[in-house]
Amino acid sequence: KGVYHVVFRYRDEEVGLAAGRAAVDIVEALAEGREVDLPPIIDEFQEIRENNLQGPSTRSIVTEATSRGTPYIRLNRYSYVQLGHGVNQRRIQATMTDRTSAIGVEIADDKMRTKDILERACVPIPTGKSVKDLEEAIEVANDIGYPVVVKPLVGNHGRGITVNVRNGEDLRVAFEQARRFRDTIVVERYLPGHDHRVLVINGRFVAAARRDPASVTGDGEATVQQLIDRLNEDPQRGYGHERVLTRVRVDPMTERLLTQLGKDLDTVLAKGEQLVLKSTANLSQGGTSTDVTDEVHPFVRHMAERIATIIDLDIVGIDIIAPNLREPLESTGGGVVEVNAAPGFRMHVAPFKGEPRNVAAPVVDMLFPPGTTGRIPIIAVTGTNGKTTTARLISHILKISGRTVGMSGTGGITIGNDTILRGDYSGPEGALFVLREPTVDAAVLEVARGAILRRGLAYDEADVGVFMNVSVDHLGQEDVDTLEELADVKSIVVETVKETGCAVLNAEDPLVVRFKDSIRAKSILFSTDPDLPVLKEHLDGNGTVVTVVDGSIVLRKKALDFPITAVRDVPLTLEGVATFNVSNALAATAACYALGIHAKGLDRGLITFNPSTSQSRGRMNVFDVVDFKVLVDYGHNPAAVKALSSVFPSLTSGGRVIGMHSGTGNRRDEDIEEFGRVLGSTYDHIVLTDSDPRGRALGETAEVVRRGILGSGFPEEELTVILDVREATRAALDMGRAGDLVVLQCDDVEQVLSDVDEYRRDRSAEQ
Repeated sequence: KGVYHVVFRYRDEEVGLAAGRAAVDIVEALAEGREVDLPPIIDEFQEIRENNLQGPSTRSIVTEATSRGTPYIRLNRYSYVQLGHGVNQRRIQATMTDRTSAIGVEIADDKMRTKDILERACVPIPTGKSVKDLEEAIEVANDIGYPVVVKPLVGNHGRGITVNVRNGEDLRVAFEQARRFRDTIVVERYLPGHDHRVLVINGRFVAAARRDPASVTGDGEATVQQLIDRLNEDPQRGYGHERVLTRVRVDPMTERLLTQLGKDLDTVLAKGEQLVLKSTANLSQGGTSTDVTDEVHPFVRHMAERIATIIDLDIVGIDIIAPNLREPLESTGGGVVEVNAAPGFRMHVAPFKGEPRNVAAPVVDMLFPPGTTGRIPIIAVTGTNGKTTTARLISHILKISGRTVGMSGTGGITIGNDTILRGDYSGPEGALFVLREPTVDAAVLEVARGAILRRGLAYDEADVGVFMNVSVDHLGQEDVDTLEELADVKSIVVETVKETGCAVLNAEDPLVVRFKDSIRAKSILFSTDPDLPVLKEHLDGNGTVVTVVDGSIVLRKKALDFPITAVRDVPLTLEGVATFNVSNALAATAACYALGIHAKGLDRGLITFNPSTSQSRGRMNVFDVVDFKVLVDYGHNPAAVKALSSVFPSLTSGGRVIGMHSGTGNRRDEDIEEFGRVLGSTYDHIVLTDSDPRGRALGETAEVVRRGILGSGFPEEELTVILDVREATRAALDMGRAGDLVVLQCDDVEQVLSDVDEYRRDRSAEQ
């Protein structure tokens, strides 16, 4: 009975969601006495996980990068990953980087082109040619002499490759196998010896491994199929790349080898008889690897580094067939058979035998030189009211100081001075958009309560977190029923500030400032009242405060005051009348100071930011309409309406204050009624509309607001109900007379501003 909230951890979201659904199904089945077949459920999870899991090479690089403090973002379900943020990001796709030469990749993909280039560089290679048909392949094989190797001109993971082809009949089968992957086929001389992979990163030899093909050994009782099944029971073998080894799958390559030996899957191998199951030693085919890094001869190392430079690849895997790598290839008769762009790392980071090699480390060294992590400053802003204006002001100050800023928030996404998207992007999708943008060197992210609860944060830690305030809004949603619980949710923004960063806290809000001593970062407190006891206590502890002293914004330390600028010179404050924007200016000042912006930069930023549609769209935008004023603002909760009302006297000339407002449908009835009561105590006339039903029937929310308005003692004859927003906007504007102020709540900012512009043009034309 009742509703239960189950919290559980997952590494892959899709698997986590599938597990949650399966858990409910299992419990219901048990309750109803039905049997549950678990293996298919687990198989489904494994399949989803394998489809979504980063490959071992990608995973090793990401793990190494994050261990050094570099953040990452997956850019698709596969191996395309961004390391770092903004202008400092680097991108990888498996083991290819954003600096990997396209020409080098093209050369490595074309096996004959690679052979020609290496041959001209005097690198030992097996002779061979590319062919288009079987007759030509037979001719080349006869010319070279059997045994030969047959492989597609372009390919990877050993697909379509057949080695040690000894006669024309085997050549025909091998040719058809290769043709499944490419029309052009390479036929080359077979080199005896072991399959080796040499890894070169950033022009330096890093590691080497010997690869052995999958095989089974008979016991005189078990069939080949039974031996393969036993082999796959090894816990080190898994699906794809999930484990050190890959399960062996019976495929045409295996069947061909069995046929050549006169055997099949039902054959019982003699005790001690070894059967090779694959003609290639690729790990993806079930092969094993042995680390031989310390055995590689200096001549072989130098040759590998030359090849990397000649082909021009920053990360390259070089395949060498030779009895060993302890001697130069000239001595052993070995040769280079392939050069691989995007080589796999699994054989090096987790060899079946030998010492694991951290080959991801030199990759990260190459991408991020010592002392760099790929991060850009992140400033996150949260609170019930003022966060959008504060985020915009922070962004402006940073831009004035020379930064290219990306900002996401309730008003949309801006990159530099350009608005890229309009709408509410105060969640992780908006933040990720900014962090992915390769042109920005600072990110200002507005973080909303709902986004935190539904999707979490888009980043691991911020440099600065700003916590503005907490007031009644969104209560009763997602089990957040009290202001204390709401504050706990929003506190995530300051709790995830890095230890060397800074949390900016509103000292006037007890629900906010209580987090001062429980977060890991240092804090800066802000308040319009310089005499608050909590400020003195913070200063005594060598903290920093931003406040107002004698009409000026001041940065205060224990024994010193650093004046920034006069409040009256900050346009956002309407010469100090808009006290809520004074608080927003203090918060922005503290945040930018924490990032190292000097006093002159703070002053210049504060005095050049205006509450205009170009700089603060939809937030306290004031217009003249002939002989009265119009104020457009987003404020949609009781605290916002109360704060906004403080500027009304400065904007009227003895006239009325007319408000066009709408409740928000997904709030509790008691909160919507309280919103109405505040409206009733604020305005002379109210036009009530229903712009934001959010799940309620049209007009239902307006009726709850109406009850609150009339419950405040507001005269019913001064209340007009028009549910259509555009009609309500026009009606409110038509009521304006000389000296009046018309306040328009804008849920759809663009539409309301457009309607105001149209109305102003019409009135001007009438004049």
